[in-house]
Amino acid sequence: MLAKTYSYTIVGLEACLVNIEVDVHGGLPLTHIVGLPDNVIKESKERVKSAIKNSGFSYPLRRVTINLSPANLKKEGSAFELAMAVGILAADEQIDPETVARYALLGELSLDGSVKGVRGSLPIALGMDRERFGGLILPLANAREAALNPEARLVPVEHLQTAVELLLDPASIRPWTPPPTAIAPSRSEDDLDYAQVKGQHHAKRGLEIAAAGGHNVVMIGPPGCGKSMLAKRFPGILPDMTPEEAYETTKIHSVMNLLPAGEPLLSRRPFRTAHHTTSAVALVGGGTYPRPGEITLSHNGVLFLDELPEFQRNAL
Repeated sequence: MLAKTYSYTIVGLEACLVNIEVDVHGGLPLTHIVGLPDNVIKESKERVKSAIKNSGFSYPLRRVTINLSPANLKKEGSAFELAMAVGILAADEQIDPETVARYALLGELSLDGSVKGVRGSLPIALGMDRERFGGLILPLANAREAALNPEARLVPVEHLQTAVELLLDPASIRPWTPPPTAIAPSRSEDDLDYAQVKGQHHAKRGLEIAAAGGHNVVMIGPPGCGKSMLAKRFPGILPDMTPEEAYETTKIHSVMNLLPAGEPLLSRRPFRTAHHTTSAVALVGGGTYPRPGEITLSHNGVLFLDELPEFQRNAL
């Protein structure tokens, strides 16, 4: 029997829908995954198989073929495992395939069936087709982050068994409201303080003007005169991020799985330091599988290029 489930992957900074087709048919009990999967996805079949068995369900003793489409898009990461597991159960007629097709699924599976967090849940929640899907079933660890999109209909789960029970009884699915949490302050006692700098009045004045006007700064001086010290304290005198800037910055860091634990919305301006051996691709971003570079990660914040003359010419 054929069943379809849906998940999302990140391409650049945007969410891309992935159709997961699962066919369970006669033959040797083998599982094949096709559709340009990376090594992580190829290993997923063992995690999915163990998760299904350890969650109290039966894994079909027949040939299982899983197709990830569009086939020309390289798939990577472990975020498809929950969708693959649910698809296998639907193709084996343990869940209603029509009910499964009404939800998008996201999450990595442990061998015991626990659903673990994945990267990019915020851009996925923002880019999900809300008219097509009744909700997004995702790990509880990513729920607060995805809830930054107030229009997203989220169904957080901690275990594969919980997800299956909800799909077996769709009427039991209720809208999830995130618990009220205080946004982390934009300043902390542990932050490096600009007031700690003694002297350097001309340099401090220049940095204050740059912070007020959003200008670039070049600091020139002998080793040990305080250039790096001043640069590391520069974010402390920048204005607080607006809500729009905070959302933009959080979305970028979510894609790279760089959000601090317990802080779904970034409130501090990022400070990124690039070594002089950093390549042009690492600075600008891109690559075979596009990833944000240091310039993108420092968006709305500070990019510190120490030892600027030592950088490769093509990188500058």
